Amino acid sequence: MKLVDHQEVDVVVTAVAPYGSQVGADDVTRFVDQAKHPSWWSSDVPPPQVGDRLHTVVLDDSRTPPRLSALTTDVDIARVLGGRAS
Repeated sequence: MKLVDHQEVDVVVTAVAPYGSQVGADDVTRFVDQAKHPSWWSSDVPPPQVGDRLHTVVLDDSRTPPRLSALTTDVDIARVLGGRAS
């Protein structure tokens, strides 16, 4: 499935590194930078682990793999930019 900027997608963490997480959905690999995971900003949120499910938004569909964010603020911004604000 081809992703586009501001699209929301549910993913599963498939690998974790010090700089971010590899995630996948529909057998396609994507990436969430460590600063785009809630654990980077709050000690109350556990760091990502393999098998975690995340609701994300596409930040940059031109990168390989596409860059996603699991931050609710980025999802909210994407909804406004995509005309889907609730």
